[in-house]
Amino acid sequence: MNFDTTNDQEDFISKVDSVCTSLRSFEEECYIQDKVNEKLVPEFSKIGMLGCPISKEYGGLGYDILTYCKTLERIGEEGNSMRTFFSVHTSIGQMVLQGWADGDQKKRYLPATTSGKSIMAFALTEPEAGSDPSSMNSRYEDIGESYLLTGKKHWIGNGTIANVITTYARDKTTGKISAFIVDMNSSGVTKNEVKNKMGLLTIKNAQINFEGCRIPKQNLLGDVGQGLNIAYSALIDGRLSVAAGCIGVMKDCLNETLQHTKSRRQHGSLLAKKQLIQQHISRIVIGIESSKWLTYRAACARQKLHDYVEQFKLEQVGWQSKLNRNNRAYSNLRNEANKLTAIAKFHATNTAFDCANRSVQVFGSFGYLKTARVAKHFLDSRATMIYEGANEVLELKIASGVLGDSFKAY
Repeated sequence: MNFDTTNDQEDFISKVDSVCTSLRSFEEECYIQDKVNEKLVPEFSKIGMLGCPISKEYGGLGYDILTYCKTLERIGEEGNSMRTFFSVHTSIGQMVLQGWADGDQKKRYLPATTSGKSIMAFALTEPEAGSDPSSMNSRYEDIGESYLLTGKKHWIGNGTIANVITTYARDKTTGKISAFIVDMNSSGVTKNEVKNKMGLLTIKNAQINFEGCRIPKQNLLGDVGQGLNIAYSALIDGRLSVAAGCIGVMKDCLNETLQHTKSRRQHGSLLAKKQLIQQHISRIVIGIESSKWLTYRAACARQKLHDYVEQFKLEQVGWQSKLNRNNRAYSNLRNEANKLTAIAKFHATNTAFDCANRSVQVFGSFGYLKTARVAKHFLDSRATMIYEGANEVLELKIASGVLGDSFKAY
């Protein structure tokens, strides 16, 4: 496979690098103070990063998914907090609309999100429905010209600052799950910050409550009863973005570890000359390279799925109802993207946490300070093994993909 990027793509990644470098000290300050980095949106908006993989028709830059992953890789060097903002806003926010919204919905919502005037979030998880979203308790009912939504969503990234979210609920009568676009200023919507997290301190999560929230009929996303299909497709992009960001985490751990071991002396020589220290360094390097291959390969598979769906939309009237498991080409492409992103996310998150742990060990007591970059990576990387699909569930998903649906263990 060819993972090379063009000069134009490299120029954009360079712009992302410049913004990341300029925000580094402020991001570190915000992290220690446990507050949102309010410079992130305006600074990244200047270069168009808030619409990197979104069509130019809606104000985005129209870059391919591999390029987007490489930008997240660079952002990941600044920490999973900063990268998580983009995963939520773009991967499981904007890309859901780009993939499933109708033309009017895209025109109403996407341009404001690509400019940074509106922030997106994805509300699927509930207090009693984490790894099993099909058990959600949120309910909606058809009341004529609108839907009435009642329920509670939990751990919603960007939840405290989002202007618009996609959310999911079960029909009170039929039990079918549907997806909706919700303006956060709607009546009946309240949000409360989830506090006392041990990491991811510059990205804020919220509990969102819907108390008889009226959603206009035109804000139904996709067809009635298509909610889980939409949510699961969103998680493909979410897992891919997590994997990409974790490569950046490992790269920063390597840079920090190299600088430290080349300057720190113990027992008469530099740490970099110690065999056991070199073992830690080599494991980090191996983690970076293996995760790159898996993640870039998954990005290419996701791009093939995207290209097929976009072409299908052009050729098929009523494409949403036709694009299902009965479409063998779509099913095969989606299953491949689903499998490879699950593998990439599983490997990259486990490896990033291991690399951060090794870096803390190499730094010794210096690595145990919250002001140390490796300590931040250690704390933040722990969460990546939980969200966007707990790694234990991903193992079962990967296995059942080989064994067949009749062997599902979940």
